[in-house]
Order: sequence, then structure tokens, then C-alpha cells
Amino acid sequence: MTTIEGGLDGPLRASPRSGWRRAKPALERRDRTESVRSERWRHRSLIVSVTVALVMAVVSWVAAETREDALAKLADRDDAVRRRAVAALAETGTMEDMPRLVRMLRDTDEQVRSLTERAMWEIWSRSGDPETDHLLLIGIEQMQARDGAGAVKTFSQVIARRPEFAEGWNKRATVYYMMGEYRKSLADCDEVIKRNPYHFGVLSGYGLIYMQLDQPSRALEYFDRALAVNPSLEQIRQAAEGIRRELLRQRKNTL
Repeated sequence: MTTIEGGLDGPLRASPRSGWRRAKPALERRDRTESVRSERWRHRSLIVSVTVALVMAVVSWVAAETREDALAKLADRDDAVRRRAVAALAETGTMEDMPRLVRMLRDTDEQVRSLTERAMWEIWSRSGDPETDHLLLIGIEQMQARDGAGAVKTFSQVIARRPEFAEGWNKRATVYYMMGEYRKSLADCDEVIKRNPYHFGVLSGYGLIYMQLDQPSRALEYFDRALAVNPSLEQIRQAAEGIRRELLRQRKNTL
């Protein structure tokens, strides 16, 4: 006796007397059941698609509202409110918010100042293109692993994809500095400052490069510019004070 596995109501059996009389009703029931299942699946898929679209729209709306709300709360008298506002801008802020954030670098609350610095770096690191942001992270990993050549290649790809993205230039400038390619680093710093005049990191970088080039007066100029944007750069402040003392000593010795 022949047995066919997988019937809707158990194995189908064929014999000289019964033939395949059960096969037709079983197949019809299977077709109807699969049709119902397919229709239910299409219905559920439609519901899921609509739900996802609604959720994305709500999230987008909330994010936009959050940014505007955060900007408004930067002037709040409560330190905790300002801290939350700055932290929110780290996620939702844009380059247009830089003038407001620069002012927060002089806030009376130390934690607000620290959170503001972090928020600015977060905003600077967003190119607006996920693939470019991914390449930036790869380049940072290469830089941290001391793979200078690899990092330069990756950051050059970032620049090629998004030439207006200042942080791509800044990261390549950093690698060139680490490799001792100071002139190339300076050239990339110029590109950064054209696109982001508030970049206290690159202003500090100029100073470090000019110290390596034995040009302390130029270094001091850029350290002061960095501190004018972000007064909380304590190491840069100490370096600037050291240069001032040395320049003063040299002038006294020439009298």
C-alpha cells in the first residue's frame, strides 16, 4: 500500500478499490486554506507597513519638536533643564545650532559646559549620510590602531563623498599631524575652518602644528582663538600661558 506524507488530514492511501478519491477534496481544502492564509498574511503585512510608517512619522515629528524645545530651554534658569537641553541637542542638533551652543560653552554650570562640548563634537561628526559616517568610524579605528596610511585613505574617501563635511578634513589633518606631515595637516586645517569656524579642535590643532614648526607666536595666536571659542580647554590654556612666559623671557633677554 502506497503512503503519501503531508496530506492536510493525515497520510493519503491508495488501493485498487479506493483509488485516489480522497486526494481531490484534500487538495481543494488545502488550496482554500492556503488562500485564506495568504489573504491574512497580506492583511497583516499591510497593517505592519502602515504602523511602521505612522511610527516613523511620529518619531520624526517628535525629534523635530525635541530640537526646538531643547533650543528654547537653553535659556532656562534651572541648571538641570539646561543640561537636559544640551544633551538632547547632541542627538538632534545641527550645524545651524552652533552659535547657540558656543554661548553655552560659557555657562555658569560646569556640567552644562562639558555636555555642550560633547554635543558639538557629536554634531560635527554627523555628515548626513550613513555610509559616510560609517567610513568616518572606520578611519577613526585605523587612526587609533596607528594605521596612518589606511586612515588617510579612508578619510580621503570621506572627503570625496562629502567634501562639505568638515570633520572628514579634520580627521585627515589629525592623521597627517601624527605622521609628521605638518604642511599637509595645515592645508586640511584650512579646509576645516572654511566650513566650521567654531571648530575649537582644529584651532588648537593649528597651535600644535606651529609649535612643531618652531613658530611659537603663531601657535599662541591659534591657541587664543581656540580659547575664545571654548574657554574650558585647560591644556590649551596652560600651553598658551607657557608660550607667553617664554616669549616674555626672550624679549627681556634682548633688551
